[in-house]
Amino acid sequence: MFRTSPAPWTTADIPPQQGRTVIVTGATSGLGLETTRALVHAGARVVLAVRDTLRGEEIASELGGAVSVRRLDLADLTSVREFAAGFEGTADVLINNAGLMAVPFSRTADGFETQLGVNFLGHFALTGLLADRITDRVVTLSSVAHRMGRIGIDDLNFERRRYERWTAYGQSKLACLMFAYELEHRFVAAGSRLRSMAAHPGYAATNLQSRTESVQDALMGVLNKVVAQSAAAGALPTLFAATVPDLPGGAYIGPDGIGEARGNPRPVGSTAASHDRRMQRALWERAEELTRVTYPL
Repeated sequence: MFRTSPAPWTTADIPPQQGRTVIVTGATSGLGLETTRALVHAGARVVLAVRDTLRGEEIASELGGAVSVRRLDLADLTSVREFAAGFEGTADVLINNAGLMAVPFSRTADGFETQLGVNFLGHFALTGLLADRITDRVVTLSSVAHRMGRIGIDDLNFERRRYERWTAYGQSKLACLMFAYELEHRFVAAGSRLRSMAAHPGYAATNLQSRTESVQDALMGVLNKVVAQSAAAGALPTLFAATVPDLPGGAYIGPDGIGEARGNPRPVGSTAASHDRRMQRALWERAEELTRVTYPL
């Protein structure tokens, strides 16, 4: 049975990953890069699923090990389908890491509000298209911001609502967490041995805080220097969720410090809204409609 340890969990505690294949989305910077770095060091074969393949090749060359690069643009479902169609073999773990935070209003190639489209719908489609080739678990990144999230199920893409960047971000990260929970429910119902986990990095200094295209970038730049933990520390909950062998499905991993902003990775709680089974199912059904991806479960 899984039990947390009072001792700090670090990358030194990652079990040997030789013979395991991990797909990491958004692996060219921030949390994704640090996650990739640690997994390669532990012996995993890592597939960098990235939009910027030139940068991906630079990272692959720098890291060495068994690293490959594949183009994936989560803001374009055609790219998601091409990635899945071209992926050969199996992956032990899929890490749905890539994301955007509090960006100005825009739409994806498929007409989705961009934060919802990249953070949630793109990963929903990717996971479904790869589901029959994943052998161990799926890890989906959420955020402490899920606590301010509300699912506007009748207007997910802000076609009628007035767009507000933080409202949209909170919705997208709550959607990611509800997806992770619902996916675990479906794995269990299907008698699958696969597991679905979620993780959040706390407050980690990454380039996410520099893309709001507003005065908030400067404020968050200061906070990154005086409050935030490093991207490497922020990646620890993801690595914990992806590699701890006996971690139960449905676990949500985050830092154990005040406000879950920083600290040692451990299972953490989430809002009552995130556990709303009716809304989980409704969100799943709406995501299937929007992406036209159904799961083999």
